[in-house]
Amino acid sequence: MSNKSRKEKHVSFKPAKELHKNDYSNNYVHTGSLPQKHVSNIDNTVEGYPKLEKLFQMKGEQVAQYTTTPFGCKVDIDQMVPTINHWIQKEKLTFDVVMIGCLTNNQFIYPLLTQLAMDKLVSKPGFLFIWASAQKINELNRLLSNEAWAKKFRRSEELVFVPIDKDSPFFPGLDQPDHSLIEKMQWHCWMCITGTVRRSTDGHLIHCNIDTDLCIEKKGTNDGAVPSHLYKVAENFSTSTRRLHIIPARTGKDYPVRLRPGWVIMSPDIMLDNFAPGRYRSEIEKLGCNIPMKNEIQNLRPKSPTQKA
Repeated sequence: MSNKSRKEKHVSFKPAKELHKNDYSNNYVHTGSLPQKHVSNIDNTVEGYPKLEKLFQMKGEQVAQYTTTPFGCKVDIDQMVPTINHWIQKEKLTFDVVMIGCLTNNQFIYPLLTQLAMDKLVSKPGFLFIWASAQKINELNRLLSNEAWAKKFRRSEELVFVPIDKDSPFFPGLDQPDHSLIEKMQWHCWMCITGTVRRSTDGHLIHCNIDTDLCIEKKGTNDGAVPSHLYKVAENFSTSTRRLHIIPARTGKDYPVRLRPGWVIMSPDIMLDNFAPGRYRSEIEKLGCNIPMKNEIQNLRPKSPTQKA
């Protein structure tokens, strides 16, 4: 064996002079480029995973197949509670999925939660998604942690949405605390459950492990008040077709609230006011309250590990 080939096969165990560094926090200090801008698979989180890609495609097609007309309900913030109380008491409306809040500042979420009969609006079993900035979600923790609330709703998951940078329309600039050295740019969502739902036995009600708990803003996200990801998380998790989104904030013309198939969206700035309780009830009766189970989706969906006896 020649000296050249012997050197090529020789493995050195001495530490390298230059280490490979993957410290994006340090990179941010020197360049101002936020770490989340360097995540490579933001636009397609399941790239390179054929089974998950097929699962996302099939799930999206199935959700689109079982949707009601996109409904909007244009109501001023101070009239939201009376309007919803009318739905509950007079129209006998309930929803299996209720989402409150969006990615905008100055939301009146706390008064809404304290004044509404949420346990009558959300059916059992049902799911409540509350979206707010990091500061607002800390304020809501006191309400969500008290005994009276805990008897009706159980906090199950925390979801996070991260804007790509400070120039993003979703950057929570107005909700930053005064004189803070660290800016909190993420949005949080508490997902609460009412009633009893089990992962192992209730596959006809919920599809777990499809979406991750963290989402980073995609490059092509519409400049609206509600990124489509917020809706997709709820749609992929719950098989329910009765969905309500309440936005207790003024978003303005620059950040419009768009309609979405399968949802009733209540907002003072919704683009179309077409909600009619009777028509909605009729569509749900024809459609059914839950999307039917599909074996292929069940087989592709990642399952939680079972506990050994």
